[in-house]
Formats: sequence, structure tokens, C-alpha cells
Amino acid sequence: MTAVDATPDPRPHLSAALDQTEHQINAMGNADLGLPTPCAEYDLRTLLDHLVAVLRKLTSLGNGEGMAHVTDPADDHADHWGDTFRSARAELEQVWKPDSALGKNYTLPWAMLTGHELLEAYTHEFTVHAWDLSRVTGRGNDLDPVLAEAALDWFTRNLTAEDRSEGGPFAPAVAVADDADVYLRLAAYVGRPV
Repeated sequence: MTAVDATPDPRPHLSAALDQTEHQINAMGNADLGLPTPCAEYDLRTLLDHLVAVLRKLTSLGNGEGMAHVTDPADDHADHWGDTFRSARAELEQVWKPDSALGKNYTLPWAMLTGHELLEAYTHEFTVHAWDLSRVTGRGNDLDPVLAEAALDWFTRNLTAEDRSEGGPFAPAVAVADDADVYLRLAAYVGRPV
């Protein structure tokens, strides 16, 4: 039995993370697009562009292509963010439907990962970004705490000092109360201002 066979399929968790991300996107209007998000480098429009780009990158990898040709943030956005997100998501889900995709190796600029590892990592990215979006929409009560627990566990095991260095993808962890809800603890751990 391979490690992939022994580990839970990441696709249901990815689907759940995408569901809650899409739910947050559906709560937004075009008037909100210039609002800031907790993800310091992105206003709402740019974060939405980034999320679409990530879906496209995962689709490209699943098709056996690299990620370099995918513009991130996406620059072909439309006024109907929900439709754009759903379309990119449908393409991703089609490409990753075969079980065999989970055991293959995929080359990213920073690592080589199995499909299983790749989808697990990006599930947690979408979980964090759903929280970012919820801070704009005010719909944080709609977020699944099980996804946040899994993401917090994964980031605790996988974030390195280099990831948090200047120019790295994550800021230093922020202190929060021990009894803070799991999404606040997750956001604080990845360096979001909470």
C-alpha cells in the first residue's frame, strides 16, 4: 500500500474549502472590490484575481503543464466574480477527478509534490483566504472550523523560518488569546493582522 492509498483523499476537503470560498465571493458586490483585506498585498479585487489564478495553476499542473504561464493575479477578470470562480473551479475539478492524479509528482517552483500533497496544501490556502474574504463580507460565522483546525495543524508542521522571512509568503505569527476561535488562531499563525 502506498502513502497515497493510506491517506485520506484531499479532494473532499478541497471541495469544502472551495465551497466556503465561493460562498464568501457570492456575498460580495462590485462596490466592495477596492476594500482592503487582511492579506496585506491584496485588496478585494486583487485577492479574487489571485484565487482564480490559483485554480488555474492547479488545473495547469493537473494537465501536466507548468504554472509559469498562468498570470497571478489573473488579469482577465469580469464583473461576475462568482461565475469566474465557478468556471475555474469546474475546470480544476474535472482535471483532478481521476484517482491516479493523486499519486503523480508535480513540479512547482519551490518543490516537487505528489498530487495528494499539492491538493492538501492548496486546500489550506483556500481556507485562509476564505477567512480573508469573510473579514470583508462580515460572514465569518459561515466558516467551517474543521477546515481551520486541519489548516492550522498543517501550517504548524510546514511553515519554515524562510517562509516568514522578508519577501517570504507569510508574515511572523501574531499573538492571540488562547481561547480565540480557530480561524483567528489560524489567521494569526500565518501572520494576518487580527
